[in-house]
Amino acid sequence: MTHSSTAPPGEWVAAALDPPYALGTPVATGCLRVSPADFVVEEQLGFAPDGGVAHILLSVEKTDANTLYVGRALARFAGVRAADVGFAGLKDRRAVARQWFSVPAGRSPEEWLAFEGQGFRVLEAKPHSRKLKRGALAGNRFRIAVRDLAGDVESLPPRLERLAAGGVPNYFGPQRFGSNAANLSRIQEWLTSGRLPRDREARGFLLSAARSLAFNVVLGARVAQGSWQRLLPGEVVNLAGSGSVFLAESVDEPLAARCDALDVHPSGPLPGRGGMAPVAEAAAVESAALAPLQAVVAALREAGIDASRRALRLLIGDLAWSIEGDVLNLSFALSRGAFATAVLREIVACDVAGLPGGED
Repeated sequence: MTHSSTAPPGEWVAAALDPPYALGTPVATGCLRVSPADFVVEEQLGFAPDGGVAHILLSVEKTDANTLYVGRALARFAGVRAADVGFAGLKDRRAVARQWFSVPAGRSPEEWLAFEGQGFRVLEAKPHSRKLKRGALAGNRFRIAVRDLAGDVESLPPRLERLAAGGVPNYFGPQRFGSNAANLSRIQEWLTSGRLPRDREARGFLLSAARSLAFNVVLGARVAQGSWQRLLPGEVVNLAGSGSVFLAESVDEPLAARCDALDVHPSGPLPGRGGMAPVAEAAAVESAALAPLQAVVAALREAGIDASRRALRLLIGDLAWSIEGDVLNLSFALSRGAFATAVLREIVACDVAGLPGGED
């Protein structure tokens, strides 16, 4: 697949920014991120600091600030390279985000507790033995206010009840694709030139966006088909709450019942080398969806990334809501790697002008 310019194809943009809805387009509207305090996210590590002496784990609250900017500020204060600072994941910029960083031991916890900078402050400092790695968290908790509700507000409670019971399509959110979907143009530039960015960080963002695009395309096809919540023959099945998968060449009643009970999920591709692949009907659906992206899939294999799978269905933990005047208040928990925007888009059509220009 080649193009004369670096403008991404329209179907890429649709898959990234406007994939199919599970319950149809929401009929209530609202405004998101009127202020950073309307979007609060808190990382859940899933483990406790172990008291080791090599590193310090820092709980940092940042407001309208970029994760990488905070990481560089922590590195300067610690007197280390930015690469020596660890964090589990990027967090939304236009938000109040509480996330964990690790820094090599040197300064005392007391010194760290007194440290703050523009848009951030250290809340906790705990000794720990290891650098914090990407993805090393259990999930995230969110508190979100959607303001200026309009339209069919009475449709919200039954819609929320359905989503709480059955989950939402596990799309990668628009943040993954950059401001104005700029990462899609970078993917097109890569295909045209055959060259990846030299900068490690830029290269990682590009490859991640390319894999996310392929996944969203497949998930969008399954949502349109009505099969994103059920197993097809030949499915690569994801065990809920884990990265474990197994191949189901056929779907018997007990396995279908496990899917209905949310114990297992259908999965979609994060393309690369090797990995488990679907067969039979599941493979046919996936191959047809990916046909326009064959150049992207091939380039990801050539880049040497290992293929993996991601659940098509995202369960919403502890979903609670209230409507106070023209404000919808939401709280919920999501597993790591999941996007709150995937939940919000199924609930209410939001003005997203305040979304950050990128993953963070």
